[in-house]
Amino acid sequence: MDYIPYARQSIDEEDISAVVDVLRSDWLTQGPKIVEFEKVLADYCGAKYAVAVSSGTAALHIACLSAGLTKGKTGWTTPLTFAATANSMLYCGAEIDFVDIDPATLNISVPALKDKLSKRHIKPNVVIPVHFAGLSCDMEEIYGLSKEYKFSIIEDACHAIGGIYKGLKVGSCYYSDMTVFSFHPAKNMTTGEGGMVMTNDEELYQKLTRYRTHGITRDPKFMINQPDGSWYYEQTELGMNYRITDIQAALGISQLKRLDQFNAKRNELVNRYDKAFSELPIILPPKQEDIFSPFHLYVIRLRLDKIKKTRKEVFDFMKNAGIGVNVHYIPVHLHPYYQRLGFKQGEWAESERYYESAITLPLFPLLTYSDQDRVIAALCKILN
Repeated sequence: MDYIPYARQSIDEEDISAVVDVLRSDWLTQGPKIVEFEKVLADYCGAKYAVAVSSGTAALHIACLSAGLTKGKTGWTTPLTFAATANSMLYCGAEIDFVDIDPATLNISVPALKDKLSKRHIKPNVVIPVHFAGLSCDMEEIYGLSKEYKFSIIEDACHAIGGIYKGLKVGSCYYSDMTVFSFHPAKNMTTGEGGMVMTNDEELYQKLTRYRTHGITRDPKFMINQPDGSWYYEQTELGMNYRITDIQAALGISQLKRLDQFNAKRNELVNRYDKAFSELPIILPPKQEDIFSPFHLYVIRLRLDKIKKTRKEVFDFMKNAGIGVNVHYIPVHLHPYYQRLGFKQGEWAESERYYESAITLPLFPLLTYSDQDRVIAALCKILN
């Protein structure tokens, strides 16, 4: 019996040809394909600027740096995310805190955020809402709070490329300062590894491009000294080598052409799952009328009070049936590193409650109906 993974990239001959063309060219990195990739994604999202980098984590890091997060400043995010979201703030030397999720959407709770802002003496300099599994957060409400309490917004949209919020593409940055995407192979489109930061702010764009490449600039208007030749460059801040290659960019350009097709197939598979599971003792993934989710993940929550199995028993049964289930995510504050920072179990009850019952089922464009039916049959068997 073939193993069904929870995620799998979709690579076709056009993707391969695009990469081979770069391999035969003069530019493997720092070349024209990177600029082209940035432009086509900015146009797709409706943003002014895009900065391509080596990973989604790199994108989060330079976004935090560009937003001014440093030692003595504070960032807030949700516990229900991959550790990279929170880590990126710590990389900057900033303090970090969390805001619990809304159990109906699995995104950051706007009422909880509002309550915390009104009560805390220390306010955040940056808030990173995470569009969990692809469903956009309530960005209009969060944007309103950012104006009242004077914090920057970085959207962690690593799950949400191709998503639409109230008629706007996720990545347009209409309600945020920056938006971050990831192109890991498990994501909705891939460059192998890679990430992108979107923004409409030219000053942020210039900072992002410098932080991506060692903090170096070749533009005289950002230099301290007068150039003494056309070769001259300056390092004006401490940056990183977070560059993406032209090889990866070429794959990204090719993948972007099929992104809407990928996301349509994901939604079709989601609808099949929803229909098949409508009578099971589980909570289906959230949907909202004014938001199109590209459904990076299909996460169910077991109604443990209505079944005679533990989450581990259900998980192990599916694994033994050759089905690559997963769990997204262990709440960040429960990891030993974060507990050593002083965070404790019980502080964010909704995130912990979610974690106790969550299982991610396979979802990717190449998932066949017959393989999906295997997943459905296995889950129905163990829960019935």
